[in-house]
Amino acid sequence: MPASSIRARVRAEMIDEIKAVARRHLASDGADLSLRAVARDMGMVSSAIYRYFPSRDDLLTALIIEAYQALGDAVEAADAAVDRADLRGRWHAVCRAARTWALAHPAEYALLYGSPVPGYAAPVDTVLPAQRPPLTLLGILRDGVAAGRITPPDDDLPEPVRADLAEIAAGLFPGLPEALLARGMAGWTQLFGLISFDLFGRLDPVVPHRDAYFDHQTALMADLVGLP
Repeated sequence: MPASSIRARVRAEMIDEIKAVARRHLASDGADLSLRAVARDMGMVSSAIYRYFPSRDDLLTALIIEAYQALGDAVEAADAAVDRADLRGRWHAVCRAARTWALAHPAEYALLYGSPVPGYAAPVDTVLPAQRPPLTLLGILRDGVAAGRITPPDDDLPEPVRADLAEIAAGLFPGLPEALLARGMAGWTQLFGLISFDLFGRLDPVVPHRDAYFDHQTALMADLVGLP
């Protein structure tokens, strides 16, 4: 094996190890990561870690992108496992997959949807991975309209809202009516608000049967967007 290939493999393994240690720090200390603390846990001098991640923000960005990709993989796999014609079944599957992933990875979920990290501004590299869950949900609505199984609502949208939604639809879902897109985005934001309330203890002890409550709430979202 060429020396360059060996170096690349060793570097990739070291990057993976740094991220694994950083994820443990997320779980124990929250998102305010310290590269020095990560280096100390790995038995490295603090200056060595900067050869792999020039700053804390670079490490945070890598963790954020990986978390979004993992969440995106989970929801897209759930959607793909359901019959394409079962629109409501797909909706429920995607919602449940997002919650299941969040409950299994609370530190990573908090990094994505919790309080902003002081001093950190997410770069554009995070935008496309972040779009995967909402695009999966909205794709169900697109398929329903295309099949003639969803009747777009006749909601009276404020003109600035309609203009914003028309721009979003033109870039991502050409032909999707703005009023339906508005309801779909309401469902998306309600989904992650519901998951956050569940994960961060906002439903304790008011709602002890949270699995049943979650399914009920996602059914209400499905009704809102007009899924048959």
